[in-house]
Amino acid sequence: MINFDKNKLQTPYFIVDEKLLIHNLEILADVKRQTGCEILLAQKGFSMYHLYPTIAKYLDGTCASGLHEALLAHEYFDGENHVFSPAFTEGDFPKIFEVCQHFVFNSFSQWQRFKHHFKGVAGKSCGMRINPQHSTQGGGIYDPCSEGSRFGVTLEHFEGQCLEGLEGLHFHTLCQQGAEDLVSTWQAFEAQFGEVLHHMKWVNLGGGHHITREGYNTPLLVSLIENIKEKYNIQVYLEPGEAIALNAGFLVSSVVDIVNNGIDIAVMDASAACHMPDVLEMPYRPHIIDSGMPDEKPHTYRLGGPSCLAGDVIGDYSFNAPLKIGDRLIFTDMAIYSMVKTNTFNGIKLPDIAVCRENGDVEVVKTFGYDDFKSRL
Repeated sequence: MINFDKNKLQTPYFIVDEKLLIHNLEILADVKRQTGCEILLAQKGFSMYHLYPTIAKYLDGTCASGLHEALLAHEYFDGENHVFSPAFTEGDFPKIFEVCQHFVFNSFSQWQRFKHHFKGVAGKSCGMRINPQHSTQGGGIYDPCSEGSRFGVTLEHFEGQCLEGLEGLHFHTLCQQGAEDLVSTWQAFEAQFGEVLHHMKWVNLGGGHHITREGYNTPLLVSLIENIKEKYNIQVYLEPGEAIALNAGFLVSSVVDIVNNGIDIAVMDASAACHMPDVLEMPYRPHIIDSGMPDEKPHTYRLGGPSCLAGDVIGDYSFNAPLKIGDRLIFTDMAIYSMVKTNTFNGIKLPDIAVCRENGDVEVVKTFGYDDFKSRL
């Protein structure tokens, strides 16, 4: 159920429902309360900084993937600022060092290159990303444990290294998964690196935890965190991205034209290639409110975007009534990853960004135009 009038704003636009966002945050805050763990916002999944003050009331900080996310959190989020990068650069690192408190390195080579920055400096903590070589996804572009992965240090390359100056270990192996996969990953990780944890101050269990998804096994997660803290006497961090804004955002798009080429085709003002690229990259079929699978309802259409890419196709959907030019469709679960991955291919306008407040008021927080396309070139 949506809490906003879909006809109020010009399409296409993203809109985040603050009430649904807070519902997710309360679930995460309850996990914190039960376990004493700290939960961070993974900005790579959701960087709508207009809502950072709301999120900061519930979570402990953010994690960044590089300089620009680190600067965004420093400017807008009142909390800890963590950062991980597969490879920090000499040009960016001094600026990152100024605004972050926790640093996770991807290799001992990177640690050796930058550890001199921390000598004699208080308030900074460093750790190493581990690759436990335990895949729970079966490979693919979202699997950090796939064969040949560039992420994390394997046991083979960890043993014998000097750990002086390192206070934590980090692994991130999940993507949209449950607590059961986290437990099996922890078991593989602990078997290899458990002894090291006795000499650490913290462990970061990464992201990919769908904690706010219906049916997620929260008691299992709580039990795991409690056991880790009791056994090793260390701080536990989680850094979910999707769980924070899961099912809290929408993309509203209008039908611009209807054509037929063996199937009825609705050309939309929202693009899979430009506005929701994961539809093509993962790939997946986003849900549309009041739609069905092809032929499930009386009228089936293929929905395509306005770009020149022949494959700019969102998917095939069915509806109770024929679509008309000007009809508005609402794509669900569009707060996560979609907004941070948009692009201006073909010069196509980026969707505006709005928020629906708890009282139902709709506020446009960001608009885009020609200058946004021009300034990127």
